[in-house]
Amino acid sequence: MIFNLRQYNVYTHIWAIVFLFVLLFPLSGIAEDYIVGPGDVLKVTVYNHNDLQTTVRVTDDGFIAMPLLGQVKVQGMKTSDITEELTKLLANGYIVNPQVNIFIEEFRSKKAVILGHVSKPGLVEIRGTTNFLEVMSQAGGLKDGAGDTATIKRVKDGKQEVIVLNLKSLVEGGDVNQNISIHDGDTVYISEGGTSYVTGEVNKPNGYPCTQGATVLQLITLAGGFTGKASKSGISIVRIVDNQKTVLKDVELNTSVIADDIIVVPESFF
Repeated sequence: MIFNLRQYNVYTHIWAIVFLFVLLFPLSGIAEDYIVGPGDVLKVTVYNHNDLQTTVRVTDDGFIAMPLLGQVKVQGMKTSDITEELTKLLANGYIVNPQVNIFIEEFRSKKAVILGHVSKPGLVEIRGTTNFLEVMSQAGGLKDGAGDTATIKRVKDGKQEVIVLNLKSLVEGGDVNQNISIHDGDTVYISEGGTSYVTGEVNKPNGYPCTQGATVLQLITLAGGFTGKASKSGISIVRIVDNQKTVLKDVELNTSVIADDIIVVPESFF
């Protein structure tokens, strides 16, 4: 059986993994771990004090307006720290033993960019601790023709860092080490997969996605298999090597195929 990120079953694998992560880690930690920034919308409640409930957007300079307290600086603080700060301020002469809760109504301050072969490229919101699969979900998943790698460009301590993820290991092998956290300001690029061509005595001659490790037999299977007139022993591969056309004759069905190869299945004369 062929595994191919561009075949229909990749979406089944990806969404199954995303669903598993949501079940096991249902956005736990997002509220307390999230660092607030300009544009975020917070809902603040104080138990048994409905008059203090407010929904407010963080200003460009990092403040929120709170009843009784006025302007409170929150930029760069975790929501758990803001809860503690508001509790302390309200307890200072306003309310006895205040119980403050904060919910993120809209995540606006932290974003990543996802480009390449995804259904909805563009900006995605980073909601607390957000991993690669969650970003993929926001981007609508892979498009047909996506390759086996994702490249993440990240600025860390003033220097650009490049991280390469193996999508095949993540989706097929369940390698959770590939499902790394995506940070504010990251650029995620999903590569385009290579294409090989199958011609001659196959049922659907055409170009087909060629993943790493693909074989002649796998590409012929994608092309609908042999016709009744095909010669299975005389298959050749036309390959460009150093800008020169090379013909590999009488190849085995388990021969590896690379992008831009042309597999030629001849007619049997017997």
